[in-house]
Amino acid sequence: MEHRYSLGIDVGSISTKGVILDEAGLVQGSAYLQTEGNPLDSVKRLLDVLRQETSGDVEIYAVGTTGSARRLIGAMVGADCVKNEITAHAAGTLSRHPDVQTILEIGGQDAKMILIREGVVTDYAMNTLCAAGTGAFLSSQAKRLGIPMEEMGEVALRSKTPARLAARCTVFAESDLIHKAQVGHSKEDLVAGLCHAVAANYLGNVGKGKRILAPVIFQGGVSRNGGVVAAFEKELGENVLTNTEGPLMGAIGVAILAREISVRESPFGFEAADCEYRTRTAICDACPNQCEIMSFYRDGALLDAWGGRC
Repeated sequence: MEHRYSLGIDVGSISTKGVILDEAGLVQGSAYLQTEGNPLDSVKRLLDVLRQETSGDVEIYAVGTTGSARRLIGAMVGADCVKNEITAHAAGTLSRHPDVQTILEIGGQDAKMILIREGVVTDYAMNTLCAAGTGAFLSSQAKRLGIPMEEMGEVALRSKTPARLAARCTVFAESDLIHKAQVGHSKEDLVAGLCHAVAANYLGNVGKGKRILAPVIFQGGVSRNGGVVAAFEKELGENVLTNTEGPLMGAIGVAILAREISVRESPFGFEAADCEYRTRTAICDACPNQCEIMSFYRDGALLDAWGGRC
């Protein structure tokens, strides 16, 4: 009997994630790469990694995409399911934590909160305007302090007296950090202060007016920073759960959703990574709307087009 695997791809502005799930929903292959401003190239690299990791010896009968480039990548891989990040993260998290009530997610350039009651999404909020509560902000400040990004959490947890930094704005937080460094605060206290500023900014903006109930699950790339986890626990007075699958949860969720609706009769082929892709934009002047139409080509043939509002 053949095993019918599913593939989930989550393409964000900073990182590209992919997972291959077996029929029980367990991860059999995964990859986490940098998008580097080119989602098409990053997915080609992602598929190559997954092909090598599984030796290409898997039969994939469901493919789903999510993230900010979900439409583009969905066309690229012929996705059965294209879902927004809220839906994908909720589905993935519920598959691992059926009792979850609050999902905190912080990525490279945005942040979101999802409220779940009795297994159903009841509310959500996203912040895409301010970078002060995101991974990009932490990364830039890590470089300023000369600390590798992956070591920030460990450094923060050594602090006894975290510096109090302005949390509402990237510019103010950065200025405050420079000032605190100049008056003698240690790197440990500065990094811990940054972690607390991220948590405070998130709760004040994304979580404003939301009733945050346990169990609380923290996801996204920033969830790997123990200093931010500790800051959330202090702010909320609750245990904040993380796991190694947290940064992959969007990909896991959309793979599960794709499996539920796929009617493929033949498996997905990794040769999608070997094709050449390009996009072309044009303004439609058929009416006053002047829609910007995006055309997407694979090996010179038109694959899909979108952007019309008429």
